[in-house]
Order: sequence, then C-alpha cells, then structure tokens
Amino acid sequence: MPRKIGALLAIAVSLTACGTANEPAGGAGQAAEKVTLSYSLWDPNQLPAYQECADAFSAKTGIQVKITQQGWEDYWNGITTSLVSGTAPDVITNHVAYYPELAANSQLLDIQPYVDKDKIDLSQYTGDLASLWVKDGKRYGLPQDWDTIALVYNVKDITDAGVDPAGLKDLTWNPADGGTFGELIKKLTIDKNGKRGDQPGFDKSKVKTYGWGLEQGGGVVGQTQWSWMPLSMGFQYLDKNPFGTDYKLDDPRLAQALTWWQDQMKAGYIMPREKAGKLGLEPMMQTDQAALIPDGSWRINTWAQSTQQKFAFAPLPQGPQGRKTIINGLAPSITAGTKHPDQAWEWVKFLGSSGCQDLVAKRAVVFPAIKTAAAAAVEAQKAKGLDVSAYTDIAADPANLAYYPITGSANEINTEAQSVIDQIQEFKVTPADALKQLDQRLATILK
Repeated sequence: MPRKIGALLAIAVSLTACGTANEPAGGAGQAAEKVTLSYSLWDPNQLPAYQECADAFSAKTGIQVKITQQGWEDYWNGITTSLVSGTAPDVITNHVAYYPELAANSQLLDIQPYVDKDKIDLSQYTGDLASLWVKDGKRYGLPQDWDTIALVYNVKDITDAGVDPAGLKDLTWNPADGGTFGELIKKLTIDKNGKRGDQPGFDKSKVKTYGWGLEQGGGVVGQTQWSWMPLSMGFQYLDKNPFGTDYKLDDPRLAQALTWWQDQMKAGYIMPREKAGKLGLEPMMQTDQAALIPDGSWRINTWAQSTQQKFAFAPLPQGPQGRKTIINGLAPSITAGTKHPDQAWEWVKFLGSSGCQDLVAKRAVVFPAIKTAAAAAVEAQKAKGLDVSAYTDIAADPANLAYYPITGSANEINTEAQSVIDQIQEFKVTPADALKQLDQRLATILK
C-alpha cells in the first residue's frame, strides 16, 4: 500500500448529504433490497484478503460487496472525480492525508453515531490509531491496519561486504558523522572497478551498486525517504497532531538531517535522483543497483517473495534521541452520497472487527489494527520463515512512534514541500535556507 502523497485533482463541488437511510442491515427489508455495496482499494496485494472478508461478510449478512482496485495515483484521481460526479463507491479505503479535505467538503459520512450506537471498543486498536480519524467530534473511519518503517537489505550485498547481519540490529546514526549507519552505506557502495565507498580510489562517478537507494516522492513527510533521521533527533512536524496549524520545518534538526542526507548523495553513497526516477524503487533493488533502502511494512511481501534477490529486514538506526518511526494506518470511510448508509456501516464495522482482521492476519499482507490480529499476522510471517520483528518491535514502545502528520490542505502542502525536497536532492539549494522559506509558505497555507 503506497503511502506517498501524490497530487489530487481539485475538488470543486461538494456533495449533498446522503439520502434517506435504508433499513439497517439484517432487517426484514434488506433481503428484499438485495443491496450490493461498492468498495475501493489501491493495493493489489491486499485485494485477495479483503475479497475473503467480503465473502465472509456477505455470507453473514446477505449484503454483497463489489471491490474495485486501482493503482495509487489512478485511485485518488478516480475517487476525486467520482465524488464530484456522484458516482463514488459506497465505502473507500482512506488515508489520513486525504480525509480532512474530503470531510471539509462534506464528502464523507460521520460514523460516530454508529460507533456510539453499536458500542465499538476503540481500545482494541493499536496505539492512538482510532483518534487519527476524528475531526471536530466527527469520526470518518475505523482503523484497518498500521505500518512502520524498517531497513530492507540485500542479503548477498551484506555478506559480500563482510558485515554480520546480526550487527544491523544495533546501527547508530547522527548528522555529524553518520554513525555506524553512515559507515555501512559507504561499505555497501561499490564502483564499477570493484572499489567500495570506504576504500581509496573509489570513483563516485561510476557507481555499480549504491549503499542506499532513493525512493522518489514523500512530500512534507518523507515517510520512507528520510523521516526517521530528524525524528530520531527529537524533531516534530507540527505544533500538535492531528490538525496542527504550524509546521516546524525551520527546526535546525531537520536541516541538519537533510544536509547529511544531501552530503551522502554528493559523495555517491545514495543513488542520485535522476537515476532513481528512471528506475523506480523495486527495479533498483531487484537489479542490485542499490543494496539497502528504508521501506514500509506494507511492502514486506514484495521483498520476501522476490525471486531475483534475497532480502531481509533490520531495525532503523538509533539516533541521538532513540529509534523513531512514523506509524500510520488506513481506514474505510463511507462516502456521503451512498444510498445505503446503514449497510455501508455494517461493512465498515466488519472491516474494523476481528471477523475481518483475523482473516487478513492469516494472509500476513499487512499488520491489522486490532492488537490480537496484528500478533497473529506476525505469527503467520514466522510460519513462512520470515522475521518481521524490525517492523513490530519498534511499535511495542509508544516512545518510538511518531504519528503521520495530519492537517488540512495536505495536497497543496505536499506539492510545495516536494518541490523543495527535489531541489535538495538536485543540490540546487541548501536545506537550512530552503526549509526556512518552505516553513513560511506553509504557515500562509495553514492560516
């Protein structure tokens, strides 16, 4: 499930509230209606799991669920267009960066009355995920899953470099000298003459394998790209989260982290933006043009099922103030134009229940939001011989977690921020100056 932020089409028209509610699911009138709900998601890897949930739900309630899947960019463009035209799915898979704008345009249904009526236990969900979906007392989703960040590395590259994989659990990082993580990416970088980045004669203009790959995008958050570095220094994105009104991008700690990041690109240890953009994340790793990348838990199976390379996972490096990861989660939202709000709620409730999340756990595609289901997903991965503790251990301590920053105007903010990050990667600006200017622009947007 890609979590990077792309540009949404402008939402020009707000939909009216949903029409007359049908009889609640399970009532006598529902069988006569033979209701079919439409539900959308973007990750093809998750489609089989949620189809299984849909089949179980239909068998239980008689309500049919038709699932549609589109890739990330097409998904959000399609959702935007369908909301404006009145053809939106009844229920959509939603992201915390997108729902505030949709809610502000009255395009999502407030499900808090349903939550209260059915006495949903919000404490069953991991951490503070449930609170992320509330704005001004209205709730727009029930937690569906969660994700964290860890290092993905090429096992052969680590072995060839003479690095003990066990030692990757104790990597350190700081913006002054990069710590042992900085040493690692130098050692993993190899030029076309076989010289490593930490050896005399290394030629940064002719790199064969970069120690650290580069994923494009990330916007103001840099979730997989760079977030863990400034977070491990004590940096916080906002004055409060969710719905802060002041980004803290002028914090010197962010500039220090991104300056070190830029310096590693200049030195040839991180794949340059121009090359990374032509390759894409998976091809650069699958063809061994990069040895290591920080990545989200939603892509665990992508790496584990590779037939081209053998990959494994390691914890993020520990920074000056500890090991930190962004934690995020998706949720199903009911669109305001649905003709079947009560039945749509029954589907959302099922998605947020152990009835569905236990099924998802068995397939071990993501970590379900319910704590017991997440533990079952870990066991399912273990049964396949896969160690995913790099993603789960960090989530066990709330002090390690930073929740995805949530504000209004996310699309405009991410467009502005991405332009600056691109310039940093292209060496066109110094991070300290560019981030101060960006902070001022975002303050104007959030006024």
